[in-house]
Amino acid sequence: MSSPQEYDVVVVGGGPAGSTVSTLVGKRGHRVLLLEKEGFPRYQIGESLLPATVHGIAHLLGVDDELRRAGFTVKRGGTFKWGSNPKPWTFEFAVSRRMAGPTSYAYQVERMKFDSILLDNARKNGVEVRENSPVTGVVEEDGRVRGVRYRDLDGRTAEVRARYVVDASGNTSRLYGRAGAERRYSPFFRNLALFAYYEGGGRLPAPYEGNILSVAFDHGWFWYIPLSPTLTSVGAVVGRESAQLVQGDPEAAMRRFVDACPLIREKLAGATRVTEGPYGRFRVRKDWSYCNTRFWGPGMVLVGDSACFVDPVFSSGVHLATYGGLLAARSVNSCLAGTVDEESAFAEFERRYRREYGLFHEFLIGFYDMHQSEDSYFWRARKVSDTAPTDVEAFVELVGGVASEEIAGGVMARARLAATSRELAKTVAAFEEEPVDSLGAASGPVLSRLLEQGAALQGRALLGERAGEGGPLEPGGLRASADGLMWVRHEPA
Repeated sequence: MSSPQEYDVVVVGGGPAGSTVSTLVGKRGHRVLLLEKEGFPRYQIGESLLPATVHGIAHLLGVDDELRRAGFTVKRGGTFKWGSNPKPWTFEFAVSRRMAGPTSYAYQVERMKFDSILLDNARKNGVEVRENSPVTGVVEEDGRVRGVRYRDLDGRTAEVRARYVVDASGNTSRLYGRAGAERRYSPFFRNLALFAYYEGGGRLPAPYEGNILSVAFDHGWFWYIPLSPTLTSVGAVVGRESAQLVQGDPEAAMRRFVDACPLIREKLAGATRVTEGPYGRFRVRKDWSYCNTRFWGPGMVLVGDSACFVDPVFSSGVHLATYGGLLAARSVNSCLAGTVDEESAFAEFERRYRREYGLFHEFLIGFYDMHQSEDSYFWRARKVSDTAPTDVEAFVELVGGVASEEIAGGVMARARLAATSRELAKTVAAFEEEPVDSLGAASGPVLSRLLEQGAALQGRALLGERAGEGGPLEPGGLRASADGLMWVRHEPA
């Protein structure tokens, strides 16, 4: 084994959680190594994003423009055939004042493309990325994690030392226990998902053709995600009593489930299943709802599916992963800078991370009661989150990932201002080509600069020094720094 290399941080896993934390630590100038066991692009499930990720976290990462150019399917909300209502019902993100306007949508993404955008962005921010480099274990000394061991491209074992190790290696992680954590599975969500991909499936009527369609049926529920004008991700989530139907012949099981769900059967009537490439086989995922007893230990922090995951009906997986990555980056950055002690920084990380997970978990338990109407679900969302003035807004904010004040009040607010500035620039772009005579030939460029400056001033006025993510969770606690990348002690006004 060669001599260990030294870094400030080693991140295990190149998915959204790992890319987020490594980029946001790299932005602070720290030496970051990211080790990914596979070569990108690679397949992954979790294709329906929330506005909190698309506009909030992506804006901090600096990839929001790239995501817009990628051509992903626009998702304006969700459509459900769920509960006591015999007809499908739809919600729109635009209902919420926290998402209204230019941030009132998300994307349906092919994760091979989305994850590659985030990983390449990590590289652009100074992160050293090594693909096809599986981590085999951690290095511990004196009760603290000090690094990792991994296999390099030549199959040799190498050792890397770091002040912090971030485990973002997903639901199959074998490292999380080294942080002193135990994985506790939810006794309520013990489901199995069988999923595949189809070409030529039907679409909802405009403007909701990009919505995720979630349909309850006798065995459980279906997701129906339009990834492109022709490609659709289709999954049946079934309870344990129906899981035995999947054993042996998944194709027959899927046919049986589709036949038992008239709305999905109708959408797939003219479709053909993809049988080649990364989308060309049936896949199964089970026992996915869990939360670890700890999210960090000395020298090590867990993010993404390594820390927790909850039933996917509201597409919260990537949101929880990227949000956890943001919180972990703040803690690591603060400790490396010596501005906040380790116990305080990571206690803040875990407290906020658990609160976000808890919102989804608590609400979903009630959402699985199929005897309720959508109005009852809206009411329950308001009871759980208690942030919005109306029941329907509370529901939309929770499923949009902006129920917590820290996301809505900081990152999303900055993203809305940036998007508004872009729209204003487009509005006056015509002046640059055909300036108004009374204003003179220079009116276009001058007006554009004035609008940009005005938007920046407005942003500072609205967000002030607390432009990070809102105030502390408790008196005397920590809040985000102005750039959102560190924790700072809260000083009451």
